Amino acid sequence: MWNLPNLLTVCRFFLIPVYLLVFEAGYVRSAFFVLLLAGMTDVLDGYIARKKKLVTQLGSMLDPLADKMMMITVILSLVWSRMISWEAALAMFLRDAGMIVGSAIFHFRGKQTVPANAMGKLTTVLYYVAILLIIFQLPYANAYLWFVIIVSFVTSTIYAFQFYFLNKPEDKVAVEPQKPNI
Repeated sequence: MWNLPNLLTVCRFFLIPVYLLVFEAGYVRSAFFVLLLAGMTDVLDGYIARKKKLVTQLGSMLDPLADKMMMITVILSLVWSRMISWEAALAMFLRDAGMIVGSAIFHFRGKQTVPANAMGKLTTVLYYVAILLIIFQLPYANAYLWFVIIVSFVTSTIYAFQFYFLNKPEDKVAVEPQKPNI
């Protein structure tokens, strides 16, 4: 159950308060690099888990939870500092909170969870780029953020369909007993 990829995931949970401390101390750009470090541990734990065949159900649940909690923390820090609008923050928060709550409910009901896919990973990368643009106050940062928010909702819809088909009950087809030929 506990292996190197899962421990790296747990490290991301510990990077959340580090990010907050650095951000709140006024080192906003340095806080971005803490976020980047968290992102690198995400890539590393996924690589090790797949390469060494260490993928676990616990890791499949904790990994996206760590990502979502870090992203929610970043969202709250950016809206608190007025770097993004509360509307953008609300949209991002509702999507991530929905993913966390839904995943936890289904996990504890014994349903299979959907592992991260290419669209989910792309969405994460796009969010990192949006945060970079916002923190470094680059042009079109907020317009790009809204684009990423739309992509994230599309990705969530894809995950919902994948979850449904992964956990869909088998259709029971009634079979008529055959009459013996006499």
